[in-house]
Order: sequence, then structure tokens, then C-alpha cells
Amino acid sequence: MNNQVLAFKDVDVHYGPIQALRKVNLHINTGETVSLIGANGAGKSTLLMAVFGQPRASSGQIVYQGQDITRKSTHFVASNGIAQSPEGRRVFPDMTVEENLLMGTIPIGMNHAEEDRERMFDLFPRLRERRNQRAMTMSGGEQQMLAIARALMSRPKLLLLDEPSLGLAPIVVKQIFATLRELAKSGMTIFLVEQNANHALRLSDRAYVMVTGEIRMTGTGEELLDDREVREAYLGGH
Repeated sequence: MNNQVLAFKDVDVHYGPIQALRKVNLHINTGETVSLIGANGAGKSTLLMAVFGQPRASSGQIVYQGQDITRKSTHFVASNGIAQSPEGRRVFPDMTVEENLLMGTIPIGMNHAEEDRERMFDLFPRLRERRNQRAMTMSGGEQQMLAIARALMSRPKLLLLDEPSLGLAPIVVKQIFATLRELAKSGMTIFLVEQNANHALRLSDRAYVMVTGEIRMTGTGEELLDDREVREAYLGGH
């Protein structure tokens, strides 16, 4: 039976007087790919950021490998095996590809940096071609590859991905999801927040649907793809 890597237990999050998340319960097991889908503004990114305490949960618990991390520092969370590829990529624009990758080693140190960099270049061949190029001069798709690779440089036990397809051309989205599929097959535990429900559900073992800060539905990726309500709301009725 799978062990839970991450669990949200009755989590509420507020931005001042505004409640962004309401009594959220979800979990991710070791080796699973789990996605969270929902409309823009549903609270998906807030949920991911709450893992790192930005913002902090106002009530409830976030549990990682059996430990309550609800009040732990961002540094503690990052150095204990959770890495995030944030929404909007947020690469270091003036740094080269290689320098950006090295920034990903900060939580764990440089011991494996060379070996892991080569692994990232195998996973994303485009980054090898661009290794000495400044990130700001790269395309959106290349920057997204770099953001994911930088997150993987910390050898995470859990990879959080926030809207990896946002703003990218369909052909690039396919490339990104093909790579995520490889990572999933390798046993990586992935929690994916994504507006592109079609790609997300096809990749996922399980998924949750969020509506205005609440989990409204859950099931396997396949079940939700076949669900009429989900199809009409997030898949254009197809």
C-alpha cells in the first residue's frame, strides 16, 4: 500500500478577510501523479504556495511524510525534499542556463551538481544547446523546461508544478507533458496544478477538481475525463 507523501487536512487559507481555501482535504501517495484542476482564480496556486507557508494556512494541517509542516519555514520545506516549479516560470533572467540549474542545488548542496546537470540535459536536450545562454533570451517553452529542471536539481521526493503549460504553444505543451510522463514513469511523485485539464487528467493517476477554494470532486484521471460535468466545464464539452 502506498504511503502518503503529502496531505492537506481541513486546510483554510485567508488573504486578510478573504477566504481563499475552505476545508481542503487531499493527499498524494508515493510514486503517484496527482493533478488539481479548476478555473483561473479557483485557489489552485494558493494551495501549492501554502505548502511553503506563503500564505500560511489559517487552520487545518499540511502533513509531509508524517510530519506537520503547516508552520515550518520555506527553507525547511525546500531542504526536506519538496521542490516547486512556480507559475510564470520565474527563472533568473540574467543568469545562464547552467547558473539557473546550480541555483536549484541550494537546498541540498553541490555534491551531485555535475551529475544532475547532465541528467537535466538528457531530459531536456534543448537546455544543453542553450547551456551558456542567458535565460531572458530564451523562448517561453525553453524557460519552462529550465524551471522544471532547476526544481529537479534539488533531488526532490515531491515535485510541485504550477501551471507548466501556461502561455505555451500547443506543440511545446506536448513536449513538456511528454517529459512529465517520463518523470512519472521513473517513479517521481508529482503534484500538478493545471488549467489544461485534458493534458493533466491524461497524465494523472488521480485528480481533484477545485471550485472557489473548495474540493468539489475527486477520482482517477480516467474517471474525471469521462465525467460529463468535468467535460462540459473544463474540456469544452468533448
